[in-house]
Parts: sequence; structure tokens; C-alpha cells
Amino acid sequence: MKKEECFYLGKIVSKFSFKGEVLIKLDTDEPQSYVKMESVFVDYNNNLVPFFIERSSLHKSDLLRVKFEDVDSEEDADDLMKAEIYLPLTLLPKLEGDQFYYHEVIGFTIMDSSFGEVGILKSINDSTAQALFEIDRKGTEILIPMNDEFVDGIDRELKIVHVTTPEGLIDLYL
Repeated sequence: MKKEECFYLGKIVSKFSFKGEVLIKLDTDEPQSYVKMESVFVDYNNNLVPFFIERSSLHKSDLLRVKFEDVDSEEDADDLMKAEIYLPLTLLPKLEGDQFYYHEVIGFTIMDSSFGEVGILKSINDSTAQALFEIDRKGTEILIPMNDEFVDGIDRELKIVHVTTPEGLIDLYL
């Protein structure tokens, strides 16, 4: 399994018991959806390695307490600290309407209601206070905030994200 075929679910943040249990900080709005998993992929030494789950339960609101098969001691658990957890993209629930996963719109055309075709969406920067569309317009990078007020809709068939940006925003980059 390659990372490109998976989505990031979370990160192992701490040990929970001396019997090898760990706590995973989940990157999701619906942590309860992931309590009944049978396995996950752990990024171990830059390889995605399948780990089977003996049992899991929610711990506090967004932490998943997990006991992996064959992880039976604190030392075993130490080895997994800070490891990222992934699941296959096929396990993501389908989104309807104008909702979308970041990875699914990469490569889509960004179309502004007044400017017209802005360019091709290269990536989404979510490391800032507000996520940004990073758009390539013939070699020029244009950044548009991913704001509900700006995003009008998505056409999955035609691979277009429709936006309405404030007057002059796109011109700042040109």
C-alpha cells in the first residue's frame, strides 16, 4: 500500500498502559466512526505497515485508545511513538453536494464567477490559520482562502471548483 492510496487518520501520541496500549490523536470530526476498525497502516521507518487491532475505545473526545496485536509491552509501544496512522482511501465515506476531501480536488480547475478560469489547483495549504487553495496559473501561484463564502460549489464530473472571490484578490498575484 502506498501513501498516495491512503488518507491520514492520526498520530500515535502516547503510551496508555504497561501492556502496550497506545493513544492515537485522530484527525477527524467523527472519532466514533473509527472505534470498530480491524486494522490500520502505521508509517514505520517510511513504510506503511499493517497493524491489526485487538481492541479500541474512545479516550476523552478525540483520542483512540488502541491495543495492537503483538504490541505487548511499553518497549513495543515506545517503538511506535509519533508514528502516523493511515487508512485506504476506499474507506472514506462518499461526500455529497459541495462537500469535498482535500485530496479529491487536487488537479481541478478553479473557476471564479467574475474573473473566469483562475488556474489548476496544485495543493491545499492547511498549515495556516485558514486553509488556502494553492493554484497554478501558467507558472504564477495564486492563493485563495478556502472560505465558505468564497466557495460556491464543486462539479466533480467536469473537475471544476466554482468560487467567487473579493474584487481584486486574484489581480494581486498578476
